[in-house]
Amino acid sequence: MLSILLPTDFSENSVNAINYALAFFKNQKVQFYFMHTYRNAFYDHSDLKSRKDFEVVLTKVKKESQENLENLLKKVNESESNPKHSYHSISAFNTLVEESNDIVDDKNIDLIVMGTKGKSDARNIVFGSQAFQVLKYVQCPVLTIPAQYTNTALKRILFPTSYLIPYKQRELELLCVLAKLHRSAVDVVHVSTSNKLSIRQEDNQKFIKEALINSTVNFSVKNGKNITQGISEYIQENDIDMLTMVNTQYSILEDMLFPSKIDQVSLGLEIPLLALQNTSRN
Repeated sequence: MLSILLPTDFSENSVNAINYALAFFKNQKVQFYFMHTYRNAFYDHSDLKSRKDFEVVLTKVKKESQENLENLLKKVNESESNPKHSYHSISAFNTLVEESNDIVDDKNIDLIVMGTKGKSDARNIVFGSQAFQVLKYVQCPVLTIPAQYTNTALKRILFPTSYLIPYKQRELELLCVLAKLHRSAVDVVHVSTSNKLSIRQEDNQKFIKEALINSTVNFSVKNGKNITQGISEYIQENDIDMLTMVNTQYSILEDMLFPSKIDQVSLGLEIPLLALQNTSRN
């Protein structure tokens, strides 16, 4: 059984990501944890004008959080009666990143699913600040869903790699599960100007083959120097439905996302991104 964390700010985008997760895993036994954190909402609240307002405002914000979660779960139960799914709610006076990491450890979460953007649906950015923080700092695989994206019938998943980093078995097993659910093919693509691999790269490629042995996997090399451009072209040329990347030091994802400001990300991603954190977890 999978354990999946669903952070929400109750925006249209976050609810769309929740609906996507429920539909994507409709045939899988899953424990879903719906989570709302309200520390920032509390400190930014217009009624918090002095220290004497602390308890009154905190009680108000906490109540709103709990009621909104109750209403959300009520709607989910009314619209989806899936015996394979069970639902839990978490309302916490904490930041999104801190609470996510706590829940990931406490509940042994396999995957976080969230919208690429929340309430601040700015069109000139790929990832909102909250999604960006989770991608960067939470030690768990994260699946981000673009606004209004609903396609759960994945046919092809792109997994670009340099073959330079050793992967973790648990994270590649998750990719295998996702591919198996919808009989998706996994395109493992190396963007390079050379077809020759080093011994290190060969060993890491072999590990991927063995980890994804139950999936349909296509290995290829896309000629080019600009990795971001190569990935973008491959997505367009091959009708890719999901992009899978690894977030670790010296990884392609780190190079593309984190040295840049959020509003300067050049990939222009319009499909779900599965970010594997490559962490050693039981």
